[in-house]
Amino acid sequence: MRERDSGLSLFAIALLIAVQAPIPAIAQIGSTAIFSLEQVRSYPFPNELVASSTGARIAWAFNEQGRRNVWVAEAPDWRARKLTNYETDDGQEISSLSISPDGRWVVYVRGGDHGANWDDSLPVNPTSSPVPPKVAIWSVPFAGGEPKMLAEGDEPVISPRGDQVAFVRDRAIWVVPIDGSAPARKLFTARGDNGSPVWSPDGDRLAFVSNRGDHSFIGIYTDERTPILWIAPSTSRDTHPRWSPDGKRIAFIRRPGTGGPPEPILEQRPNRWAIWTADVITGEARLLWESPNALRGSFPTTDGGPNLHWAAGGRIIFLSYMDGWPHLYSIPEAGGEPLLLTPGRYMAEHISLTPDKRFLVFAANTGPDPDDIDRRHIVRVPVDRAAPEVLTPGTGLEWSPVVTGDMQTIALISATAQRPPLPAVMPFNGGSARLLAEDRLPQDFPAKQLVTPKKIVYRAPDGLEIHAQLFMKEGVSGRRPAIVYVHGGPPRQMLLGWHYSDYYANAYALNQYLASRGYIVLSVNYRLGIGYGYEFHNPPRAGSRGASEYQDIKAAGEYLRSLPEVDPRRIGIYGGSYGGYLTALALARDSSLFAAGVDIHGVHDWTGERARPLLEPRVEKAPDLDEALRVAWASSPVSSVATWRSPVLLIHGDDDRNVRFSQTVDLIRRLEKAGVKCEELVIPDDTHHFMRYANWLKVDKATAAFFDRVFMGTQGGSR
Repeated sequence: MRERDSGLSLFAIALLIAVQAPIPAIAQIGSTAIFSLEQVRSYPFPNELVASSTGARIAWAFNEQGRRNVWVAEAPDWRARKLTNYETDDGQEISSLSISPDGRWVVYVRGGDHGANWDDSLPVNPTSSPVPPKVAIWSVPFAGGEPKMLAEGDEPVISPRGDQVAFVRDRAIWVVPIDGSAPARKLFTARGDNGSPVWSPDGDRLAFVSNRGDHSFIGIYTDERTPILWIAPSTSRDTHPRWSPDGKRIAFIRRPGTGGPPEPILEQRPNRWAIWTADVITGEARLLWESPNALRGSFPTTDGGPNLHWAAGGRIIFLSYMDGWPHLYSIPEAGGEPLLLTPGRYMAEHISLTPDKRFLVFAANTGPDPDDIDRRHIVRVPVDRAAPEVLTPGTGLEWSPVVTGDMQTIALISATAQRPPLPAVMPFNGGSARLLAEDRLPQDFPAKQLVTPKKIVYRAPDGLEIHAQLFMKEGVSGRRPAIVYVHGGPPRQMLLGWHYSDYYANAYALNQYLASRGYIVLSVNYRLGIGYGYEFHNPPRAGSRGASEYQDIKAAGEYLRSLPEVDPRRIGIYGGSYGGYLTALALARDSSLFAAGVDIHGVHDWTGERARPLLEPRVEKAPDLDEALRVAWASSPVSSVATWRSPVLLIHGDDDRNVRFSQTVDLIRRLEKAGVKCEELVIPDDTHHFMRYANWLKVDKATAAFFDRVFMGTQGGSR
């Protein structure tokens, strides 16, 4: 499933192209490209990697130029095999992939936009088809055969018995036979928005979350004759139910419910949370662990959130930032002090528990090379002691590890600076990884022509170290145009190679294409991002509270301007989502530094939608409401349109479910009134993630062509 953007990226997507009087060229480059955009974007992208809980079978989804399909492989030959046959670039993603415990069935969801901040389970129709697609659950035999639609719905979870699938539809939980032999039926009726189903180990009961608005309960359903058991109901918000291996107890996360007097908006406060356990017969619960009352103790917001697991030996696993890094901890089920499993200056993400529940495997930005802080490698650690082991050292990148049911093999996704991601397998106890489906990489993919990005560290004006990756083609004489690339999120980290997100793999490919045409590209990991500790991820006065992260972007432009290879009059900037916000802020505040930009579905006004709840009629107001609104406005690109001089291209899909399309509509009207030269590229009916490959290619071509026109005076682009 695609990573969801944080709340800071609830913004719209539109595209304005600007025409500017040509800047005198010092190095007129890019007249010919050594490879095309079509070539560098032709790679297949794997995700949704899963393994069966018994035996040695794996499955993954492959996106091959918009044709998304399920692929499988099994021991001992691990031959990659295509299981479905969707041959149209129709924008229908594959998510929630799983294999039945006996390895006989593969279940998946087709449709929706599961990286969205809202309406993620609603159909997506980027082809503008008169007959809209559905978001539906499908099953297909692992051995091969015709996929069967089980039901419309989402969040499928296969029973441990392998005979039925629980799923969510219309705020309720349903079940359907895994072979589609009978229609789906609603399992029970209960108030609230019911979801997050989790089967008990024996398949007899189902835990779920019932969201009641300002609070939520954990419920346990047994059968139609037994009342639902509500676990320690309270005014709190309870989530993430996890069964003990013997099925007698359950662990869950408890956070405060919504309410209380309005708190100061500009103040950073701990986001408290706790782990509770409960008896599933009586419903009685007790507190196991409570987060420290400190900012570092706040509820984790990296991949998987709390990453709660009930492991072997009576150990409960969770992730916390309390030592300054997102690390894994283990605590006895009877209570006691948490044991830090992963000490060191690195983060853990893409975490999974092995089938025997004795080990955790995960991706981390650590290893023997100092540059590993800007990579990902696979790490294994036992659940009961601090003995992490990096299994894939080197200059490559690896992520999304899962262990096969026979405990013999780790499946993972592997990439390098030149080779795009591919699934791979390696021995559980360590050894070389074997790539799968290598033949799916097109023969004309320009791997040998791609540059190896160089790790750059520079300092922001306040002294904070900022990491970045420099893309620069060798052998070009004269001063060249340069571009700052700004990622979105903002909780992301760009890497020294291909990225594990399809959205940022696209950005990596575009940066490589721009570098091939002679541009110097600097990809910036600004504060608010992940990979460098809690304080970097959660800085003061950031975003709508003061945009402190913008100084990192301006410093990136100034760093480029200091390079002897860069023409200081031809520095551009581009980015999407939160990167679009910072692109617009750069153009509005510092047109003298950033001569042109491409703003892809960026946020432009913090005081619009995000301020509405603060202004609702209520006697009590936040004590700093007026100041917070003033700061939010000053942190918004629209507040600085008067000093915006540089041309801009605005790109947005009008079914964006992360950033409102209105953000771009409003900015364009303001720029037109201010006389700023701009163009727009609107993608009808597509989302924030440009679900169609054809639309991504259109966006990339427009971005490259825009910079060519402004900086080189050409009609450049893909050739």
